[in-house]
Amino acid sequence: MNTKTHDTRQHILSIGYQLVVAKGFTNVGLSELLKTAAVPKGSFYHYFKSKEQFGEALIEDYFESYLEHVAAILIQGKGNGFERLTDYFSRWLEIDNGTCNVNKCVVVKLSAEVSDLSEPMREALKIGAYSIVNLIAQCIENGIKDGSIIVKDSQLTAQTLYQLWLGASLFYKLNQDLQVLQQALVTTKVQLRAEI
Repeated sequence: MNTKTHDTRQHILSIGYQLVVAKGFTNVGLSELLKTAAVPKGSFYHYFKSKEQFGEALIEDYFESYLEHVAAILIQGKGNGFERLTDYFSRWLEIDNGTCNVNKCVVVKLSAEVSDLSEPMREALKIGAYSIVNLIAQCIENGIKDGSIIVKDSQLTAQTLYQLWLGASLFYKLNQDLQVLQQALVTTKVQLRAEI
């Protein structure tokens, strides 16, 4: 793929991401996407066979950059395992400008919306979500080794915490009250220091 081709495809995905996190996948029409991206319809179909394939590519593209960002916090970040993990989850509370926040998370935004509509998109979301769980588990494992985290099963704890945060994020969307996410952070800290 040459640079111009890659740039155009990436531009469509970037604009699509902004629209989808603001409105949802089904509420973004192809004409709106093309108008906002300022690309002709033929360009879209050159890169994507359908809106569903575009959605799958959007999810994969999101996770490619997001996982790098999460790894920089959880694996290469400063501090011990406990500090890196609480730093990551604290960023979910940065509603307006965070990268790891509720309003920009494709998993939070699309899981319920597209899981019943598109098997490829559901699978892409699942793969991405489990990749995040694996990074969390790796950070927990490092925390166990450095003594800052006390749990018996890093994978189970990672999955439990990620599910807690997804649920808290949905509840935040319903209530628009940061207390829900703050409570999730308190629960996270307790879980990481408990024998489970």
